[in-house]
Amino acid sequence: MSAWVLPDHIADVLPSEARHIEELRRLLLDTARGFGYELVMPPLLEHLESLLTGTGQALDLQTFKLVDQLSGRMMGLRADTTPQVARIDAHLLNRAGVTRLSYCGPVLHTRPDHPHGTREPLQLGAEIYGHAGLEADLEVLQLALAQLKAAQVDQPQVDLGDARIVASLLQGLDVPADVEQQIHTALAAKNASELQRLTAGFDATIRKALLALVELYGDASVLDLAQAQLPATPAITQSLQQLRWLAGHIAPVQVSFDLADARGYAYYSGLRFAVYARQASDALVRGGRYDGVGAVFGHHVERKRPAVGFSMDLKQLVAAVPALPLRAAIRAPWGDAADLQQAIARLRQQGETVVCVLPGHESEVDEFHCDRALVQAAGQWVVQAI
Repeated sequence: MSAWVLPDHIADVLPSEARHIEELRRLLLDTARGFGYELVMPPLLEHLESLLTGTGQALDLQTFKLVDQLSGRMMGLRADTTPQVARIDAHLLNRAGVTRLSYCGPVLHTRPDHPHGTREPLQLGAEIYGHAGLEADLEVLQLALAQLKAAQVDQPQVDLGDARIVASLLQGLDVPADVEQQIHTALAAKNASELQRLTAGFDATIRKALLALVELYGDASVLDLAQAQLPATPAITQSLQQLRWLAGHIAPVQVSFDLADARGYAYYSGLRFAVYARQASDALVRGGRYDGVGAVFGHHVERKRPAVGFSMDLKQLVAAVPALPLRAAIRAPWGDAADLQQAIARLRQQGETVVCVLPGHESEVDEFHCDRALVQAAGQWVVQAI
């Protein structure tokens, strides 16, 4: 095998796609800044215990590990940026009030999330720390939708759920961790027969409610059915009320509900959402509420702050949105004459893209639309339309 062949699910990004990704990155980060989010840049590499603190086994299995040649300690290449941003909020910024943070950078996965996925997503996300109310949940949803609109995603659909519903049903039951994981897997897969097997010894009311969840997905009528079929515990009642409130506040965006899908149940503490579009086979955005995610990084108990946010993979997003037009540019001849160099420099200072045509390569311009040319007329260098 040739030495330059890349590992499976790792790929170079060539000029056209790279340009599109970078323009989306700038556009989406500018959108977040317009909502008041501050940009942070966590490192790609951290001590393993810091990188995996509080994140659970799933992220551990997705993390590449290596030995630091300076300290001898185990280090990891981040598989998710959210825990790092939580560390920044809790340990470095240490603010008392609301903190809004955004980020964008590569993450590395030991395995791809799906058969044709990359192991090097370019993760962009946003988080709000310090506010437990629905206002923060709504804001991150609105920001995610604004970013998708800026990227020209057509007719997104928001799928809403709440981790508290299943957690409330299982609360107080002596369920082994592996069985609990299997229950969540069966719920997410809508596997009623497997769920019946796993809950055979459960209280009849809880078992009936868990089996009812398998069918509780679809439009807003799901919330009415849930209210009739699920126990009226405080957590479930509040969850259904809040899901209805959120759906009403992001209208006219199409909203669906899936009360059984508790993916990330060990991570999310409340609302969870995913945003889909007909152009993509999987969710473009995933997020939700994960209160207390930064508690392990704080020096005091009060650092167990409420948190809500989302993330997306720009490499996945770029494949699902229309290609952006080439940037208009000016074609200029190559030359070392002072007046020509000054004319080119002046145009670039004005924000123009000027492509100098090297001798013998007059037709080679790929990633720019040269609709004008720098030509000499009456002893002056002027720009003319082509």
